[in-house]
Amino acid sequence: MNESGINAIMKIVLRFLMTLIGGIAGYQIAQVLFSLRLDWMKELAYPNIWTAFSIVLIAMIGFVVTPIIWWALRKTGQFLENMLQNVSVSDIGVATLGLIVSLLLANLVAIPFIGIPGIGFYVAVALNIFFAFVGMWAFLKRRDDIWVLLVNTVVRGGRLSSSRRDKRKSPADLLAEGASDFPLGHVEAGKKVLDTSSLIDGRILDIANTGFLEGILILPRFVLTELQGVADSSDPARRARGRKGLNVVSELQQISSMVVNIVDTSMKDLKRDKVDEALVELCKKMGAKILTTDYNLNQIARIEGVSVLNVNDLANSLKPQFLPGEQVKIDIIRPGKEQGQGIGYLEDGTMLVVEDGESDIGQTSEIIITSMLQTSAGRMVFGKIKR
Repeated sequence: MNESGINAIMKIVLRFLMTLIGGIAGYQIAQVLFSLRLDWMKELAYPNIWTAFSIVLIAMIGFVVTPIIWWALRKTGQFLENMLQNVSVSDIGVATLGLIVSLLLANLVAIPFIGIPGIGFYVAVALNIFFAFVGMWAFLKRRDDIWVLLVNTVVRGGRLSSSRRDKRKSPADLLAEGASDFPLGHVEAGKKVLDTSSLIDGRILDIANTGFLEGILILPRFVLTELQGVADSSDPARRARGRKGLNVVSELQQISSMVVNIVDTSMKDLKRDKVDEALVELCKKMGAKILTTDYNLNQIARIEGVSVLNVNDLANSLKPQFLPGEQVKIDIIRPGKEQGQGIGYLEDGTMLVVEDGESDIGQTSEIIITSMLQTSAGRMVFGKIKR
């Protein structure tokens, strides 16, 4: 079903609900007026007819104002969509939890008011709105503490369940099975398996020299063999990359604070035909993390439940952070993929896609940042020209 069809159905449902709510409100208004025993109400010969008139009148008003409400809801939805583009998953989760808790409290408080004729329903609605706002605001104010509490509760629950299932198994049995939920303390912490891309990239050496990289670096023999094959290539560029990777291995071994272990496990031992698959399987068996710059290996490892240390993620996290509304000056140098877009680059090499910037190619323009897209493959910043 296309979007217009969905919108049409939603509009029909909204019109029905507004008409129904208007009819109910008309009936309640009539009952409240009769209960007040006003002088002009006492002279009515047919009160039921006036009740019906009130129901029909307010229901018609609800029917007529539906397009206005629909327009307001659409605009609100678009506004929320733009807002949520820069909201983290943790903020959404904490806000949702706050909404649920506050609505439960609101309905408990509203119970004594429901029985009040005429206004009970509206008091309950008002309480729900008030509690929802206050609850979400309060939870978001303590988002970090609440998110950590939620994560710890889930993780501890998973570990407890896992330990109960595996309490009769020895650590050796669990290691042989390659269990991803291996109990803490049975596997040596700090192991990191190197892949070919991280060695050829070379930035791992700079990270190790700064002291930010700790623990044991594991270099499988099949990775070293692959690196030697690249270094022996007939292609000069490929050969240079392979030799660079071998030099990185040699220099890592010279760092006193690092331990580089070359393991003789083969792909045949791991029952895998491809290097990436063998690396993931080795990490699972050893309880180690994988250190890489390969985006595809990064994705495969995460799917298999293996922790990944991606050098590109680290490099991107150290780049200057921009918030929506900040302004930068860049040279727009070429058109983008979409019509009207212009492309420029920040000082650190990050691509900035400028909305309606094609007409300013070749000029230095002041750009207002609107959003950012962060992935393991890199970062893209979006903005628009300040007019």
